[in-house]
Amino acid sequence: MYYVKAPAKINLTLDTLYKRDDGYHEVEMIMTTVDLADRIGLEARQDGRIEIVSVDRFIPNDAKNLAYQAAALLKETYNVSEGVSITIEKHIPVAAGLAGGSSDAAATLRGLNHIWNLNLSLDELAELGAHIGSDVPFCVYGGTALATGRGEKIEHLSSPAACWVILAKPIIGVSTAEIYGQLNLETAYHPDTQAMIRAVKEKDFSLMIENLGNTLEDVTLNLYPEVRELKEQMKRFGAEGVLMSGSGPTVFGIVQQESRAQRIVNGLRGFCDEVYCVRLLGDREELPKGV
Repeated sequence: MYYVKAPAKINLTLDTLYKRDDGYHEVEMIMTTVDLADRIGLEARQDGRIEIVSVDRFIPNDAKNLAYQAAALLKETYNVSEGVSITIEKHIPVAAGLAGGSSDAAATLRGLNHIWNLNLSLDELAELGAHIGSDVPFCVYGGTALATGRGEKIEHLSSPAACWVILAKPIIGVSTAEIYGQLNLETAYHPDTQAMIRAVKEKDFSLMIENLGNTLEDVTLNLYPEVRELKEQMKRFGAEGVLMSGSGPTVFGIVQQESRAQRIVNGLRGFCDEVYCVRLLGDREELPKGV
């Protein structure tokens, strides 16, 4: 069994610019990976089949699963006769705005590149990943990046200032399509992407906190008061910066001191079952040695 780590991501900024002719929205966002990850186990099989193995009942075990789609796309594109059993150990909350499914797909691409001896570059894997989902190319690379287009165009950035991240997910699901459907671009808040790029490059923690922003946040907060309440609680317990990730419902808080992070986690446990305290990863993935 060959294991690959599939880390979650958060959006430091998410700006929606306009609706494109293809029905997608043009976005501009700064994303970074955090140290909360699924574990993907890959085992080649000689019968050519793709199999998903997971004990999590919320994870589809068929072609609806993005990891399955990643394996199928790689197999078809490069005429691979082997199959694979994909074991998914979930640690990232499902449907949380943390790109868990996309990261699983990206990890599958990276891992199969190794065990199937395809010798593809990360750029080639990211290009393939764009056919599976908008967040997959970023997840192939990991680290910190400016994502544009529908999210698939990636410009690598250096890692931000070191800090602790508290992630909290309320017990609700949020439909990304519903949030975008309710978005009014005329009245929406638009974060300053360039200021965040500067904050990241200069590792300026205060500037990073000042420029956290998400166009979708107000829509989700108005539709789901639980998310608004969670955000307010996180601020009350002392988070220096608080923002919703993606279309939600996960809210994250950022602090510099581990002791403060632990106090916030302890305070939130009464309001939310799924609470995690992690570090920013910030650096890009590397291909396994010899690939």
